[in-house]
Amino acid sequence: MVDPNTMEEPPEPEADGLWWRLLWSVIMWALISLAGSLLAASTVVQFIIMVVNKGKPNAEIAWFGQGLGSWLAKAARYQTAASEDKPWPWSPMQ
Repeated sequence: MVDPNTMEEPPEPEADGLWWRLLWSVIMWALISLAGSLLAASTVVQFIIMVVNKGKPNAEIAWFGQGLGSWLAKAARYQTAASEDKPWPWSPMQ
C-alpha cells in the first residue's frame, strides 16, 4: 500500500520479522482479553460508586479507564499493522 504522505511504497517486511510480529500479536491478544475483563470490572465498580455518590464518578477509576483505552488503541494499531510501535510494557505508557 502506498503511504499517502510520501507516495512511496513501504519496505517489504522480513519473513523472520513476520513471525515475531505474530508472536507479539498473540501475546497482545491475550492481554487485550484481560484488558476487556478489567474494563468490565471497572465499569461495574464505577457505576456502583456513581449510584452511591449521586452521579459523581471516581476520578481514579476514570483515569484508569482513559489509560486502558489508550493502551487498547495502541495495541490495536500494532496488531493491524497501522503502527510498528508496541504498547506498554514494550514502550512507555502515554
